[in-house]
Amino acid sequence: MQGPDFDLDFKPAHGEAVMVADDVQRITVNNPGPFTFHGTNSYIVGRRSVAVIDPGPDDEAHFQALMAALAGREVTHIAVSHTHRDHSPLARRLKAATGAVIVGEGPHRSARPLHAGESNPFAESSDMEFVPDLGLADGGRIEGDGWSLTGLATPGHTANHMAFALDGTGILFSADHVMAWATTIVAPPDGAMADYMASLEKLLSRDEHLYLPGHGGPVIEPASFLRGLRAHRKMRERAVLERIRAGDSHIPDMVKVIYASTDVRLHGAAALSVLAHLEDLIEQGRIETDGPPSLLGAYRLAPGGAG
Repeated sequence: MQGPDFDLDFKPAHGEAVMVADDVQRITVNNPGPFTFHGTNSYIVGRRSVAVIDPGPDDEAHFQALMAALAGREVTHIAVSHTHRDHSPLARRLKAATGAVIVGEGPHRSARPLHAGESNPFAESSDMEFVPDLGLADGGRIEGDGWSLTGLATPGHTANHMAFALDGTGILFSADHVMAWATTIVAPPDGAMADYMASLEKLLSRDEHLYLPGHGGPVIEPASFLRGLRAHRKMRERAVLERIRAGDSHIPDMVKVIYASTDVRLHGAAALSVLAHLEDLIEQGRIETDGPPSLLGAYRLAPGGAG
């Protein structure tokens, strides 16, 4: 699912602090790619006493840009949404330079244990060294001079993914859970589709009116956008079921049809997304496979379960 056309006009202004809301600045890392769009967004919240959200990768130019934007201000907290290497590693260097407290849901972990013989395709993308100074529970709060942030556990993309609500403003830092430019990667074993869908429902129950994501521009009508994301995932689920009904039992065959219009360089990620749907469908009792679900498994309809 591609986001609204306005996000295609997003101008990253690499290395520059851009004001995106009252007392909120965005600095985008110059690390563009198929999974990062124009780069990772770091946010500075507050005036004299501030928090940095998602400091980003250990990139020298980005570190210098952050330090320039922070000059003369106290940094009290470094909030990390999740432990992928484009979001969290610079937290350690920024802490050493500022003395701020690193905050996050917890260290990196998978949504489920690895099956026998299974490897994690995103292992190299994960920041296994990350350990927060303060582990923030769902609904936990950090605050500074004139601002407070509430952490919202939103697993799915990763097991430890957390969004941050800027209290009293209607702004949510949605990180990689909700982005306008493209759908979120949900890749087992790091992520889980059932968790992702539950996190969408959780955000739908809230009333923020502006999302500032981890990549790309803002989501300006989040309620309708969330409903669109939910419908898109349900459509993908139906497409997986339809391919199995049509006789496709293996993930590569499903991907060729379901993602026919997608850049073939992204078919590996698409296969993991299909696996995430299959895991969810197995839990629902609608699909069967022999042994644990895997990229190499053969899948079939469960008797009476795929209606």
